[in-house]
Amino acid sequence: MDESGSTQLGIAGLTFTEAGRGEPVLFIHGLISDHRTWSAQMEALSASHRVIAPDLFGHGEVDDSDGGLRQVDFSLGGHAAAIRDLLDGLGLDRVIVVGHSLGGGVALELAYLFPERVRALALVSSGGLGPDLSPALRLATLPGSEFVLPIIASSWIRACGNTAFGLMARLGLPLVTASTEAAWLGMGTFANAANRRAFLATSRSVIDVTGQTVSALPRLAGLAGRPILVVWGGRDRLIPASHAEAVRTALPDSRVEIFPRAGHFPHLDEPERFHLVLADFIGGLTN
Repeated sequence: MDESGSTQLGIAGLTFTEAGRGEPVLFIHGLISDHRTWSAQMEALSASHRVIAPDLFGHGEVDDSDGGLRQVDFSLGGHAAAIRDLLDGLGLDRVIVVGHSLGGGVALELAYLFPERVRALALVSSGGLGPDLSPALRLATLPGSEFVLPIIASSWIRACGNTAFGLMARLGLPLVTASTEAAWLGMGTFANAANRRAFLATSRSVIDVTGQTVSALPRLAGLAGRPILVVWGGRDRLIPASHAEAVRTALPDSRVEIFPRAGHFPHLDEPERFHLVLADFIGGLTN
């Protein structure tokens, strides 16, 4: 059992968590994250829906002692195909898909490659909607970052960072938010060699020093008529909220919600508001 009160299982090579009954909603996490980022939303929505949250390949608690991850396709298409296989294993024909950051890019790829499997899309601070990206993520894809990431995750750096975060929190500084804490915790996964390899393989498939290299913009018109919700944090420092306008422009019937005080993880910074918006979106869907 995990925080959402559901059981960890494994299908199609993916571990996942599920809870509740009813129409299925699939949650896809972002880079250096895992299914736990959705725990509060899953708990809130499981009263009326079947909620499922996988860990993408190389994310979460990874045991790669057999070297199996070296054979994994970490591209967006590879992740989308794995999600399709998971849905097959669960016997689910169509789902509502909620994707955050990288997970938004995977959700868009899933809708493009397997449109019959996606009933509606909720994109949260999604990747793939423009080239702009934080310098830190761009630099992380450069040659030699393999040697830098373990330093970031070293016990000394983590202890210093934790002390600094604790001090800032006690002082009530606005720099400490759920978004910054989630990003900091995510970087701690770089201590695991398998997590590092997955991060680098996945990020380098969609990012280079210039920014995001894979774009869903040319294909957005193909999503016309499909219910789409876009949620973004107005203080997102990783992927700018201005990318939401690309969806609004290409798909004027989509719903765009900007949370002005939230960062890259609006579902963590403002969980109650996020749940209300998501529940309202799902409740307004028609067959």
